[in-house]
Amino acid sequence: MSLAAPAPDPVLDSVPDAAPAGPFLTQAGDSRELCLIVAGMHCGGCMRKIENGLGAVPGVTYARTNLSTKRVTVRWQGEDFCADDIVGHLERIGFDAVPFSPGLATGVDDAARKRLLRAMAVAGFAAANIMLLSVSVWSGRAGDMEPATRELFHWISALIALPTLAYSGAPFFTSAARALKARSMNMDVPISLAVILATGMSLFETMRGGEDVYFDASVTLLFFLLIGRYLDLSMRARACSAAQNLLGLRASAVTKVEADGTHSQIPIEAIRPGMCVAVAAGARLPVDGIVVKGASDIDMSLVTGESLPVSAGVGMDVFAGTLNMSGPLQIEITKLEHETLLAEIVHLMEAAEQGRAGFVRLADRIAQFYAPAVHILALAAFVLWMVLGAGWHGALMVAIAVLIVTCPCALGLAVPVVQVVASGRLMRLGVLLKSADGLERLADVDHVVFDKTGTLTLGEPHLIEGEEIPSEFLEMGAALARGSRHPLAMALVREARGLVLPEAEEVSEVAGSGMQGLVSGKRVRLGRADFVGASADEVENATGTQLWVSIDGVGARRFSFRDEPRPDAADVTDALAKRGFGLTLLSGDVEDEVARIASELNIDDARGAHRPADKIAALEALALGGARTLMVGDGLNDAPALKAASVSMSPSTAADVSQVAADFIFQGRSLMPVLEAIDVARKSRRLVLQNFALAALYNSIAIPLAFAGVVTPLIAAIAMSSSSILVTFNAMRLTDWKKTVPEKS
Repeated sequence: MSLAAPAPDPVLDSVPDAAPAGPFLTQAGDSRELCLIVAGMHCGGCMRKIENGLGAVPGVTYARTNLSTKRVTVRWQGEDFCADDIVGHLERIGFDAVPFSPGLATGVDDAARKRLLRAMAVAGFAAANIMLLSVSVWSGRAGDMEPATRELFHWISALIALPTLAYSGAPFFTSAARALKARSMNMDVPISLAVILATGMSLFETMRGGEDVYFDASVTLLFFLLIGRYLDLSMRARACSAAQNLLGLRASAVTKVEADGTHSQIPIEAIRPGMCVAVAAGARLPVDGIVVKGASDIDMSLVTGESLPVSAGVGMDVFAGTLNMSGPLQIEITKLEHETLLAEIVHLMEAAEQGRAGFVRLADRIAQFYAPAVHILALAAFVLWMVLGAGWHGALMVAIAVLIVTCPCALGLAVPVVQVVASGRLMRLGVLLKSADGLERLADVDHVVFDKTGTLTLGEPHLIEGEEIPSEFLEMGAALARGSRHPLAMALVREARGLVLPEAEEVSEVAGSGMQGLVSGKRVRLGRADFVGASADEVENATGTQLWVSIDGVGARRFSFRDEPRPDAADVTDALAKRGFGLTLLSGDVEDEVARIASELNIDDARGAHRPADKIAALEALALGGARTLMVGDGLNDAPALKAASVSMSPSTAADVSQVAADFIFQGRSLMPVLEAIDVARKSRRLVLQNFALAALYNSIAIPLAFAGVVTPLIAAIAMSSSSILVTFNAMRLTDWKKTVPEKS
């Protein structure tokens, strides 16, 4: 596959020789796809500008942005232009771009958060000091403060405010400049304009010895807005790296088995179908393929979500990213590196997240109309007062008062302040909120989709027929099982707690079958039925998940295990059903076990043997039917489904990648946090809407007064701060919410 460009291309020049295709540029025939990071993309307006701008370029057939990862994907036909042309076009519309890599994307987010944190700290420190000076000036008026002293305090305030505004206001000023350059509006435009005009007028008043300056209002406004922006960016960044974590399971090199039996290391990019590779015990499989030599136990949780490993032998299909637990294998490669099941899961996750990245915050939508209206209103106030003979100074003071009083501080805080209070409330309930808009999406949910193992159940198999087994078999089997990390062996050891177990000697593990050794001088085998010598009749009548034991080759006995639901799982599913939620169970486990759990929990829609793509398809079908889904899952195989659902939740015992993919994490053995989180989300939505209404009420009163010249810039600043305090106090009402107690049937 050639990636030659028609002209020198600095983007392609940055790709290492070992990986000419790279993770960001691919070619299929005449079609090319380029993946870039655009650090300056931080709102819905930026996304629309990039997509519309690239979509208008002749030859470009696809342009899609992902706000969480700052990623832009572009496809084009032919060789009329190269990757450098795409980067150049982005620069012309105001965005810098670099080739995509997971590490770089994380670095971009970290750098942005650090810049905002520094700006917020500087603004907060400066606001506190300027406010102290302002209080002295205000109180000094009643005591006839000397003009010279007042002027000194104003100059000190100016010396603190000017560098602070230049540094802390940079995120808003650059965003506003970019919007204006693109001939569009966002919330940062009126903020920047009011801050600049208020600061300029304050400086002018200071130079002429005036009584009123507004440095405190400008710096305090920036401080509050920086808090909201930092919280939003931090929570979004914590939810965007699931695909990157999955990529950590991908091997960088493989051990190739040559025709003469020798082994050699080759890069993962060099693999081809038909090659044979060796995989040691304890290593993750680097490829999709078929076992051609060896036997082992494979941790298939990436594919099925089940904690129990699967025995693998010659002729079995295996998948990249799964864990080879017990024995060496040789595998014939059947798919290229970018075609593996692991690559498919990563692709599903990125596609699902990219679809979610089209979500546009309500405040951004309001800004399309609000920001231009504010500017027109302020300009109209200036013109009107000039016509009425107030002079440019008086008219400008009225215009500044209009801009300050209409600065969307309360609007900007309406969502973040509720998120802060709600996340604190959820944390006390044992739930961690990870997504900036997770509460908003959870409040709209009308259908809950559960995984089984580790979600509805505890993921801890326990013995269900132990009472029928002689104690000698339990003691000797557990003594042998202490040397294994197999989930069933560990469950058997748990069942033998309190017993004095003998020591096992000469313990060996037979890959894919079980283990054997000497216990109290007797030969003991533990594992599959055929390995311990169980009869065909015994195997045919056995039920549940089984582990067999034999002593000196006779008297095979079975241990049957079952994974039971969480203690309150039935209460939660019943409560959800009573509230009108649809319920679905999707699991990679066998149909019979899925049906058993569904029957115990009264879930009518239960489906087993579902792989990641099957779960995605099921969620898409529900979405097409109008359902807004909450996915609750814990396995590696659930990560794409967690991303594809409207909103997602995982237990704290889940695989790391699933926790990163999820919008919420809940702790403990209880399933009740799922129900509690929904209640908090719905009350949070009501509070957000109330905050928007309070902000609108404030504007409907304050704007006419400011326009009429009744409100000075100083009073406008106080009113603006008061509106912020009002929405904050309203959000604090969430702390009075009582813990959910489901009705008993």
